[in-house]
Amino acid sequence: MPTGTDGGARRFANFAWGVLAYNLAVVLWGAYVRATGSGAGCGNHWPLCNGEITPLSPSAATLIEYTHRVMSGFDLALVAVLVIWAFRAFPKGHPVRPGAALSGIFLVSEALLGAALVLLQHVARNESASRAWSLSAHLLNTLTLIACLALTAWWASGRPRIRLGIRGTTMATLTLAAFMLLGVSGAIAALGDTLFPVQSLSQGFAQDFSPTANIFLRLRLWHPVLAALVGLWIAFYALRAVTRRPDARLAAGLVMSLVGAELMVGMTNLFLLAPLWTQMVHLLVGDALWISLVLLCATLLTVPAKAERIVRR
Repeated sequence: MPTGTDGGARRFANFAWGVLAYNLAVVLWGAYVRATGSGAGCGNHWPLCNGEITPLSPSAATLIEYTHRVMSGFDLALVAVLVIWAFRAFPKGHPVRPGAALSGIFLVSEALLGAALVLLQHVARNESASRAWSLSAHLLNTLTLIACLALTAWWASGRPRIRLGIRGTTMATLTLAAFMLLGVSGAIAALGDTLFPVQSLSQGFAQDFSPTANIFLRLRLWHPVLAALVGLWIAFYALRAVTRRPDARLAAGLVMSLVGAELMVGMTNLFLLAPLWTQMVHLLVGDALWISLVLLCATLLTVPAKAERIVRR
């Protein structure tokens, strides 16, 4: 695939991978904002913080929330550069162009959804059911944004474009959708841990099974069950890839390893009653698994190099 100069494409690819890594840092800090209950640190003002451009005497919560906003603003600049550079460095029809453009679109929607959380006051100690819907929408948008950034960097690194087929696309779609569903349940479970902390596992189970339990607690109960089922499905998908596509063995092996790591961290988080550090590690490993899974699906939706050579002959 023509990409201009090899050096220019390589520099763009390195930048794209860097932007992806930075977005993971923004996501992790956003989780820190939620876990520390600092989402209302700037009040219900947006984009200003408590009515100010720069808070003059910030509390700890204000400083945490304001830092997240600054990081998000810098992210907008980085992705804007990514989009402009993609259209200048890659020819018309190259997949990097739509990948970068979609990254820009979903970053803008990410910012708007974040603003809605603040303006609707779906932050801090808000326990309403409507917060679950806004939180879910935000999480799904975040996963889509990360997927677009990962694919942009992947294509810029010289990977072939995706060629859709009914069978392969259906399997990939089901697998990615299952992970997204698991991610939503995990976000709600994490919010339940933040809003309703417990001192012991028995107290936690008593909360979950209470007939008057909040919706976040009811959904928290099913997250470990869903994690086990989705983990088994993803492992099956990756193992199937190993037997069918030798060129996907490395990606499939990474996915299976991360599935095991994520389940172990999840169990640790459960038994330690969700301390902040395990929540952050759980999210980081989950994001790494999502990126690896997206790229595995992309690999399986491309024509194997050997088959492509045969077609060209």
